[in-house]
Amino acid sequence: MNNKRTAKTAAGALAAALALSALLTACGGSKGTATGQGTGAEGTLDVSIMSILLSPTPPQDDNKIKQTIEKATNSKLKIQWVSGNNYDDKLNVTLASGDIPELTFIRDPFAPVFRNAVTQGAFWDITPFLKDYPNLTSKISKTAWDLTKMQDGKNYGVPRPRPSEADPFFILRKDWLDKVGLKVPTTTDELYTVMKAFADKNPGGNGAIPYTTYVNPSDMGSLGQIENSFTGVNGLWKLQDGKLVYTALLPEMRKSLEFEAKMYKEKLIPEDYASLKLSQSNDLFRGGKAGMIVDKAGTMSDYYDKLKAIDPNFKQTDFYPVTSINGYNPKGPGFNGLMAIPKSVPEAKMKRILKLIDTWMNDDVFAIQQYGIEGTDYTVKDGVKVINTEQLTKDNGPDFNQIVYVADPYASSTKVYFPKEVNDLFKKIQDERAKNSAADVSIGLYSPTAQKILPELNKKVQDAKTKIILGRDPITAWDDLVAKLKADQDVAKMSQEMTDAYQKRSAGK
Repeated sequence: MNNKRTAKTAAGALAAALALSALLTACGGSKGTATGQGTGAEGTLDVSIMSILLSPTPPQDDNKIKQTIEKATNSKLKIQWVSGNNYDDKLNVTLASGDIPELTFIRDPFAPVFRNAVTQGAFWDITPFLKDYPNLTSKISKTAWDLTKMQDGKNYGVPRPRPSEADPFFILRKDWLDKVGLKVPTTTDELYTVMKAFADKNPGGNGAIPYTTYVNPSDMGSLGQIENSFTGVNGLWKLQDGKLVYTALLPEMRKSLEFEAKMYKEKLIPEDYASLKLSQSNDLFRGGKAGMIVDKAGTMSDYYDKLKAIDPNFKQTDFYPVTSINGYNPKGPGFNGLMAIPKSVPEAKMKRILKLIDTWMNDDVFAIQQYGIEGTDYTVKDGVKVINTEQLTKDNGPDFNQIVYVADPYASSTKVYFPKEVNDLFKKIQDERAKNSAADVSIGLYSPTAQKILPELNKKVQDAKTKIILGRDPITAWDDLVAKLKADQDVAKMSQEMTDAYQKRSAGK
């Protein structure tokens, strides 16, 4: 996050604001139920909201979808929409001022300014109250709740849910697999056998490469899924015997490097993979010049038309997601930011705001922004709602997803415009993946030492990996680096801090 003010300044301002708000609350007490401050269920809940705007024009106060949501939730929503281009700057200024809307979108729950705000007591710990709101606990995954806990193991906001399963993983050309007479791989050895067969038997008929891949400046890109399949973890940290271990130190990482170097030497990945961008890598697959890619199953529509034009026999079910490799596949964090309630809001009203979100997540209420207004944004044909997506977008329906959202657990895998057989296949594979998918357990964990050394350390590790994969350095160079890292006091301190943070968060203390 691009912080315009220092954490120290923000913390000081927030502490003052907290003290002031506590004083005002004590003096003024609760106002009537007409303003939503009372404990009764009657009366309209007036609530100020700040959230992100990703469309060109914000919904106006008389927006029909907004008014329909307000009627269904017995509320009056005073929404401040802030462009995504400068949301983080606006949020930082707002947090530092202490004048925080009663429901505020926090894009990065672990940015220093929000961490400081929580530490200063500026936001409600909603953990004890969640049991009273069934939609919050049933329609937001446990993964999302776990990974948005702060360092004290408590939740200071409602996660905006996203599907946690079916994160980007290996996608195979099933038609090529059938041509070489092999089954969908389940181990790294079988994965190599498939790639080698794609190279030797040329099922694409055009000398295509087996696996198109790329790297990012800050990580290993799609090659990271090869590494993760060896280490069995999603991310840079593995929980091992109760401790978090930096994955570069694992012996499995060495094995993955040998595997990747072999892939490069045998031309199973692009010769220029280290300089390829994501879009260029995807274009190789889209152009029928690769047999495997890393992506979500639901992106099939991005590739299908081009592949069908090249090969008329290509079927949608030939875009085939691999279930798992070595018992591993990645699980997403299950959230995209969170909605937080400042402590300046009295407890009674805080509970009503949680009730507002919970009610908003009811199927019939959430459907208002999903489909819009009947006769304007959708029509009903044979009992099915047919959406005019252009009109719904014009009427700002999707914008309200930035406040409250209900995630379809299969949204990443299935689409309404996919044929039934395709959706059935992707759904079946996603259900299988869910049995052993792994989330990044380090999300949200705070280590002062990691903040200081990790960016440069990751760069050093990535540079070493690239040189070994390209054959410029021998594998022994990796052994030398790992030995240095194991003897590095900062690395040891970082690992201990990450472990302490994980255990504290897990214990909820």
